[in-house]
Amino acid sequence: MPCMLLNPHIKYKPYTPLKLENRAWPTKTFTKAPIWLSTDLRDGNQALANPMTVEQKNIFYDTLVKCGFKEIEVAYPAASDTDFSFVRGLVEGGKVPDDVWIQVLTPAREDLIRRTFEAIAGFKHVIIHMYNATSPTFRNVVFHNTKEQTIDLAVKHTKIIRQLSNEYAAKYGTRFKYEYSPETFSQTEVEFSVEICNAVKATWGKAGTGDERIIFNLPATVEVGPPNHYADQIEYFCSHITEREKVVVSLHPHNDRGKSFALDPYSLLIHVHSSGTGIAATELAFLGGADRVEGCLFGNGERTGNVDIVNLALNLYTQGIPPNLDFSDLQSIIDIVTSCNDLPVHPRHPYAGELVFTAFSGSHQDAIKKGFEAQSVRHAQAAAKGEPLMWDVPYMPIDPADLGCSYEAVIRVNSQSGKGGIAYIVKQHLQLDMPRKMQISFYQIIQGISDREAREVTVEDITTAFRTKYYLGGPKYEGRLVLKSFRITTEPSPDPISQTNDDEDAPDERRRFDGTISVDGVLRVIRGDGNGPLSALLDALRTYLEIDLTLREYSEHTIGEGQNAKAASYIELVASGPDVKETRKATQSWWGVGIDSDIAGSGLRAILSAANSAIGDRPLPELKLDVGFNVASGQADVADAIVNSLNLQLPRRFQASFFEVVQRATANSGGKILFEDLTALFQTTYGYEIADEWHFALRSFKLEPIGDGSHRLFSGELAVDGQVQSVSGEGNGPLSSALAALHTLITGTLSIREYAEHSVGEGTEVKAVSFVELLYEKEGQKQKEAAWGVGSDTNITTSGLKAVLRAANRLSVVGK
Repeated sequence: MPCMLLNPHIKYKPYTPLKLENRAWPTKTFTKAPIWLSTDLRDGNQALANPMTVEQKNIFYDTLVKCGFKEIEVAYPAASDTDFSFVRGLVEGGKVPDDVWIQVLTPAREDLIRRTFEAIAGFKHVIIHMYNATSPTFRNVVFHNTKEQTIDLAVKHTKIIRQLSNEYAAKYGTRFKYEYSPETFSQTEVEFSVEICNAVKATWGKAGTGDERIIFNLPATVEVGPPNHYADQIEYFCSHITEREKVVVSLHPHNDRGKSFALDPYSLLIHVHSSGTGIAATELAFLGGADRVEGCLFGNGERTGNVDIVNLALNLYTQGIPPNLDFSDLQSIIDIVTSCNDLPVHPRHPYAGELVFTAFSGSHQDAIKKGFEAQSVRHAQAAAKGEPLMWDVPYMPIDPADLGCSYEAVIRVNSQSGKGGIAYIVKQHLQLDMPRKMQISFYQIIQGISDREAREVTVEDITTAFRTKYYLGGPKYEGRLVLKSFRITTEPSPDPISQTNDDEDAPDERRRFDGTISVDGVLRVIRGDGNGPLSALLDALRTYLEIDLTLREYSEHTIGEGQNAKAASYIELVASGPDVKETRKATQSWWGVGIDSDIAGSGLRAILSAANSAIGDRPLPELKLDVGFNVASGQADVADAIVNSLNLQLPRRFQASFFEVVQRATANSGGKILFEDLTALFQTTYGYEIADEWHFALRSFKLEPIGDGSHRLFSGELAVDGQVQSVSGEGNGPLSSALAALHTLITGTLSIREYAEHSVGEGTEVKAVSFVELLYEKEGQKQKEAAWGVGSDTNITTSGLKAVLRAANRLSVVGK
């Protein structure tokens, strides 16, 4: 009994790839539609078990004209009286518009050529299409011709067509185009294809530009290689044919290598239901330089069918390229084609199948539903701006309405939609659009509730489970780690105290996270570095809390509009490991969600949301106040103490500066200091909320705009060593104008190196706290001195001015 071979290479030869140097088609893109020719009435018709009647052909022809085809191959007139009569009926019935070219096919036989010309007598525009087979198998086996004899055959009959076209043009006023097909081109040596076409062109002798171009139709009569091979063949032909500007390169692909089939149980006919490699081969070959495509509606044709022109045209349409064909009422076209061909269009056929715009999968339904909702909002915004209403809906590359279809079969959301349905509920009620992998993770939680309680899972069950799982929704749902405040900065440039004017090193663009988080109810100050805010926070968690996690997935979207808009971020974390690839492949992961008006804040909150799930109940390192020189985290521990005792969130550089103060103060105590002593040391060092008199003290001030309002005039009274003095100065803001006033009392130059601020307290008790680092350069010295100052007040400007003066008090300024 015959069966498939274990080693088919002993029976079948693979195709021979072209050695095409510097092939160009892979780098090209589509910019316009090709010239279309429908061959439904000829190639499509000859493939039917029951060829169309003349009446059916006329109905089909009218449909093609209505669709906008400007070139239609109507028949092989010499093949039968039916075809001949149909062609004569078109001209005698005046059914051919002035802008439509009628194409007729004839083999290279003189008697059939003459019969073909008799059929087209009286037409205005005619394309005479002649072919002869050129591949080695046909030359050697079928016709027993050499290459030279094959060329002679094409040349001889081209002369006949040239002579007859001249006669009919003179007698009937017909305009002719000549199309020649080296049949079996896909199996012919490409060099020989070029040679025979050059000979035909020379014999035709009338090739010009525009409508005078000769058409060389290059059929993939049988697909013997993948689509890229056909593209290579076409590119080779286009680059080697002479007088390329006088040639229309036409494609005629079939689907031997990829068409899918189904058996119609009613008609017992095998019918096509997918577009196969013919589409790919055509699109790639068009990029290879072709100008024209011959095909059929919905892919009818010999064996596996011709290329589907509807599919090709709508592919271009979905890329924003006008296909120059109108399928606005696609269902009517389907009805006519299926009636005339007596072949159904498969339910899954691209664009045309009855199930193409219907998704039975719950997740697909949900994605489509969400897509419509999002698009409605987007279209409203675009319309208000006078912008195009761009289509973008999941699983739907084209708007069904453009093809005359409704949305009834599309917008169906099944209550049993699995993870898609659950994600839809979260989106509707929490405005959170979970990534697909997170949907899977959360679905397992809901499944657990359903299995455990053996009842329907309600909307409230789902939203409560979501908030609980991801620590989202206020104090009720907070986890062990809670973000209180943060600051993201870039790596500072080199220290200006030691930097010279010749130092032009570029600043480091890495990001720094400085923040305060609540860890089991205790405020902790942590900091980290990374190439972005998220990696910087992960670095901080790793350094200070021994939480070692790696980011695997991140996504975000906006909730709401305008001033009330917020960012929602979704994070997937995995446990870090020594091997990066293995880490990213980890089977265990933790998802987190964050919402914030600031995009960075939402991402940071999502990190902590996931980290809360990762740490579970395991103990975390406690706050310690060992500030010895060999303790890496001592600086952050000091900052932790200050944030817990005074609620002050020190800038990173301030932390480092105060840490040095603490180290000096504890040099004789082995690096140990009590909590209350640390707080007192901070207050006395920076004069924070203590009444001690300093060298400079602010008594009163007034700020007034000057000039165009871009500058400020500071005027006020300062106590200098207890003596009140009136000062004034101009600057572009409160602090710079105050510095200008100080300069009237001192020699040298003061400048602000860093400024930060935040609020302390709540409601009527809230006040501003400002941090200022000043640099002081004495006259005649390049070395600069730096010092920090802290000020607090219910007025933000006053707190900043106090911080400037406190910093100045800690510098060895020289008075005038």
